[in-house]
Amino acid sequence: MKIAIAALKKKENAGISDQAGRAPFYLLFDEKSELVEKISNPFSRGGGGAGFGVAKLLADMKVDLVVAGTFGEKMIGALEERGLRYREMSGTAGEAARRINAERQE
Repeated sequence: MKIAIAALKKKENAGISDQAGRAPFYLLFDEKSELVEKISNPFSRGGGGAGFGVAKLLADMKVDLVVAGTFGEKMIGALEERGLRYREMSGTAGEAARRINAERQE
């Protein structure tokens, strides 16, 4: 399972971004809660369509679950179109990845 978490910094202990489409970074974690990739969000600034662009980017990266503080309606639609699951969470990226993977083990 590949988890993409919207983050404020490129560190495992970074806070989860409140805005999924405009998050500065996405941190990718594997099923062992290990940080495997850090990406700068090319849609964090600029005009409309951030949610659509992020959803396509993450789908192309074979992400299974996207985590952020909040998701806009258009981004939810774009994620669902691509078969991606999403979850709203708070805290740090690393904590969220560990919590999600622990829940999967239960």
